[in-house]
Amino acid sequence: MSVQEYLDKHLLSRKIEDAVNAAVRAKASDPVLFISNHMRKAVPPVITKIKARQILDSRGIPTVEVDLYTNKGMYRASVPSGASAGMYEAVELRDGDKGKYLGKGVLKAVNMINEKISEALIGMDPLLQVQIDQAMMDLDKTEYKAELGANAMLAVSIAACKAGAAEKEVPLYKHIADLSGKSNPVLPVPAITVISGGKHAENNLAVQEIMILPVGANSFQEAMQMGSETYHHLKAIIMEKYGSVGYNVGDDGGFAPNISRQCLDLVKEAIDRAGYNGRIKMAIDVGATDFCIGKKYDLDFKTPAKSGQDFKTGEDMLELYTKLCTEYPIVSIEQPFDKEDWEHTKLFSALGLCQVVGDDLLMSNPKRIERAVNEYTCNALLLKVNQVGTVTEAIEVVKQAKDAQWGVIISHRSGETEESFIADLAVGLATGQVKAGAPCRGERLAKYNQLLRIEEELGNQAIYAGDNWKCP
Repeated sequence: MSVQEYLDKHLLSRKIEDAVNAAVRAKASDPVLFISNHMRKAVPPVITKIKARQILDSRGIPTVEVDLYTNKGMYRASVPSGASAGMYEAVELRDGDKGKYLGKGVLKAVNMINEKISEALIGMDPLLQVQIDQAMMDLDKTEYKAELGANAMLAVSIAACKAGAAEKEVPLYKHIADLSGKSNPVLPVPAITVISGGKHAENNLAVQEIMILPVGANSFQEAMQMGSETYHHLKAIIMEKYGSVGYNVGDDGGFAPNISRQCLDLVKEAIDRAGYNGRIKMAIDVGATDFCIGKKYDLDFKTPAKSGQDFKTGEDMLELYTKLCTEYPIVSIEQPFDKEDWEHTKLFSALGLCQVVGDDLLMSNPKRIERAVNEYTCNALLLKVNQVGTVTEAIEVVKQAKDAQWGVIISHRSGETEESFIADLAVGLATGQVKAGAPCRGERLAKYNQLLRIEEELGNQAIYAGDNWKCP
């Protein structure tokens, strides 16, 4: 084939002429670079290859990582995992081979991506997020993604989302905002973990997390400064009172002193010592499902000598939360009762004392969210993207919650990676709240640092949720 025949076959002469004309109109200072980029954009994007692998999360437990290739680049994503899983959330596919990683390997999920999902998606346009996610759901055919695994599907979905943003040459949060129909990105108030307990730490504290919310900050950068300073003041207070053993940290970076009710006093003292009274509020993730036995609650379940001796009824817990909201600047309580205790959750919400967040109660499940909305059970959603399994479904449940005038918290998991996707998700969906752990441990800071970059990029257009954190 001659050069002219080759040019004619691929219509290159016309394409090159169009690119040159565009460079002239743009008065490009580097015409070669401009023409190269112009012609690259003219090529429709397609997914050409998907490669998955098994990596380790922050707890040393296997998880899934994906490299998604298009004809224009490679885009990587990895997924988190929680300490527990509910029956109403998307299924995490694990190997079950006790001889390897104690049965927690994810090679089955990896193979699902490399052999089935990749075959279904190769040739698709990465800009078509809804169609990509639907193709995976059609391939799976189960209600909770038990065939392919939510961990497999989510990794691919996030990687495709990144590829779509790159094709549009916009930041990831902007692409997510476009997918959701949003126009104004908002920097969320961080719910910063300062004390860990429950299944996230080896201490006697029943509740899972005590967090601080810098609602009085003027920017996300200032919020992180306030949170970090308070965190380090808390470390000093724990050292003074309990010695160095008291400031070991849990899965999400919060301190794990071997105490219980005193933890709230320590946090309150740290806020005061940092000089942020009134500007920093407190929140609790109770994680009550973990210590509910029948219809009663065992706050001493982690203390063998006391466990089972002083059960609390739902009414007792309701009275306790009411007292705590009176004595401490608590503005949000997550999962205050068992995942099936709709009655007491509703009674607590009706008091209007604070934001009442559904975690195990909802499991990011649209049907359970619908029930909670209709029955006025709670007033906020904790969204864990791995509980739904695709970016499209995550966007839909956030819309569902916001339509009900609920608060929305985009949340990390106890087993995290350096993936920062939830930072862009929180900004793009303007949720107003993000929960990513302590200002400690790299996998947590990956999220916070990405939010700092986003705020810097937005410049004068950056909006921090601040006092409007519930409904930005």
